[in-house]
Amino acid sequence: MEALPELYSIFQGEVAAVTDFGAFIRIPGCRKQGLVHRTHLSSCPVDKPSEVLEVGDRVWVKLIGKEVKDEKLKLSLSMKVVHQGTGKDLDPNNVCLEQDERKKRTFRDYTSQKITLEAVLNTVCKKCGCKGHFAKECFMQPGGTKYSLIPEEEEEEVAAAGREGDKRSSQAEESSKKRKKEKKKKKKKHKAQQSSESGSDSSASDSDGAQPSSKRPKHSGKPSKAPKKKKHKKHRK
Repeated sequence: MEALPELYSIFQGEVAAVTDFGAFIRIPGCRKQGLVHRTHLSSCPVDKPSEVLEVGDRVWVKLIGKEVKDEKLKLSLSMKVVHQGTGKDLDPNNVCLEQDERKKRTFRDYTSQKITLEAVLNTVCKKCGCKGHFAKECFMQPGGTKYSLIPEEEEEEVAAAGREGDKRSSQAEESSKKRKKEKKKKKKKHKAQQSSESGSDSSASDSDGAQPSSKRPKHSGKPSKAPKKKKHKKHRK
């Protein structure tokens, strides 16, 4: 067998052929060729490999995969993880290669699969009519009491919390309605008091400013006569 380079080793090879999906590189020391896919030609996306490489070019590559298909060994190479001027490994820990492999994996869509919750045993008991057990395992006596599953504590706590929340919200709504009614009543009372006070003030001012006609002094146009003085007669001696 021919001596093949080790996995993740770096070497310089010659371009043997250029296709639409990549370029084939001759591996030195053996007759095998490796494929550099167009996604591994450069860190930038390449649509046409013929614009980047030509036959006879010498490039630095890294062996990133070995695969046997149809009893043939296929080698995968990469150029983007190797510096083309010095041949230095730009991805010594193979982090970029692992990320590329994850991207290639097909994503399975599980949204169409529905999850159904069923009993432990998909059977119906002939004695009690419940699901999940056989008639021979049923502890119910004919004509006796029937038993049902007890809900879990968490479900009960959630239900109780929901009820308490509904009660609190209803109480808050009732209290807000009561406050609004009280405010309306206070406003009505205040308006009534103001109207009564204004009415009493107006009546008091009328009573003070104007006297009744019976008590008013009558003034005549003629001047009043002064009282006459009595004349004293002189007694003769």
